[in-house]
Amino acid sequence: MAAIPAKSVLVTLDERGDNVDSATFARYLGRWRDESAGNTIFVIGGADGLSPDLRRKSRLSIAFGSATWPHQMARVMLLEQVYRAATILAGHPYHRA
Repeated sequence: MAAIPAKSVLVTLDERGDNVDSATFARYLGRWRDESAGNTIFVIGGADGLSPDLRRKSRLSIAFGSATWPHQMARVMLLEQVYRAATILAGHPYHRA
């Protein structure tokens, strides 16, 4: 397994991860931004999940519910959450607030 670059944050997407709402996800990204994290690296688990070693190295492990999603869908859902977090952090109105 490749080393995680210094000042990077590893986030795993795994069926055993936490269910976090958009506002909480935005707070995580905002905190890491404020800590001057250089990169946020997202890793999507495979059919057999992620290795325990990789899960231990992650700062956050999230799940998009208990359903199994194809990687293409998981990437689109992650992109939507990153976009939504960016708009929340920029102070745009959030319909759930």
